[in-house]
Amino acid sequence: MEVCVDNIQSALNAEASGALRIELCSALSEGGLTPSIGLFKTLKDLISIPIFVMLRPRCGMDFVYSKAEVQSMKFDAMEFSKAGADGFVFGILNSDGTVDCQGCSEILKIIKPFGCSVTFHRAFDVLIDPFQSLNQIICLGFDRILTSGQKKSAVEGSEMLRQLIILANDKILIMPGAGVNEKNALDILVATGAKELHGSARRSVRIQFQGGPEGTLSSTDCDNEIFITDKDIVRQIVAIVNQFNS
Repeated sequence: MEVCVDNIQSALNAEASGALRIELCSALSEGGLTPSIGLFKTLKDLISIPIFVMLRPRCGMDFVYSKAEVQSMKFDAMEFSKAGADGFVFGILNSDGTVDCQGCSEILKIIKPFGCSVTFHRAFDVLIDPFQSLNQIICLGFDRILTSGQKKSAVEGSEMLRQLIILANDKILIMPGAGVNEKNALDILVATGAKELHGSARRSVRIQFQGGPEGTLSSTDCDNEIFITDKDIVRQIVAIVNQFNS
């Protein structure tokens, strides 16, 4: 199981529970954005499992980036590669819903010489033709695709995930993600034939804090909650994946 995290405690919990690797982001509430280099370097000192870094310069489900935004992704790719990233997670699209092969290849040229693995993320789920795009992504040199099968959850997208895995024919790894939990993990694996799963396994944690005057920062009742990867959930999903693949 790959666990997506946006804070230190979640990464520690993921490793302690047997996760294969982590996908490191900031702002999971926005679907995951590029993390800080400080967070990455801190975690490299704290955990030993591979860290894949999200390259996503802003929120928005279009994944169409300007030249300046792609340039910022290239700078991040170089800095994280030099800092020891084990892999990267990104995707760039054209406005017509096709893969931006030029933008992707510019970043891959930076990443690949460092020996990093590369995942095409859930930008795949808004492509206009996922099956044609599969071959393009393989030819570009990506190692895996994170996808829900173009549905809201991997459970709903199981049929497309199964088709993609058959068509990929081990040329690229198809990794189901979105809504994966300990209750449906086995069903997803059985229905799709996937070898890896992706999820956050998060639960909300209430933070106790007494600060200044109430309402100073226009706070709400939700502002004292953070989401942390749950060890037990990760442990259960890891056990299911391992048993399925054994």
